Amino acid sequence: MALNALRAAARPSSSLFRPVFRAAPRAARVAPSTSTICARSPFTSSAVQRSADHGEETFEEFSQRYEAEFDKVQDVFELQRNLNNAFAYDLVPSPGVISAALKAARRVNDFPTAVRIFEGIRAKVENTHQYQEYLDELKPVREELGILLKEELYSSGTDSPFYNP
Repeated sequence: MALNALRAAARPSSSLFRPVFRAAPRAARVAPSTSTICARSPFTSSAVQRSADHGEETFEEFSQRYEAEFDKVQDVFELQRNLNNAFAYDLVPSPGVISAALKAARRVNDFPTAVRIFEGIRAKVENTHQYQEYLDELKPVREELGILLKEELYSSGTDSPFYNP
């Protein structure tokens, strides 16, 4: 009995609370196709494949593209964005790309990022021998730009305030 009274009290008594629209027939309620949605609105939750015509990028093309990107860097944001993009691939950037990145870091006066580039190389290579080969090849650039490695800055490991073995 009390339940019926609550239901009756909850019902709207006037047309003020009634919905303005009426339910459409079943045929009109069918969802539009995704191509219709994409054509109507630029904001959709479906991914649009735009690069179907592009083939695989070779390592040489990758290197040329990123060397050109680092040559155009004008601020720290562009430098770090390009570094994140370059290191996100499942490969180690070539010494030419790293050299261009180091020169860009020097151009925008970002010494910490230059040091971190070598930390990124150390994390990406498979073993210490490959890391040493990168260091040997990039030694003239490091000396020219005055870039030290983390190992050279904190040789004993405990000198760093961020030492975490």
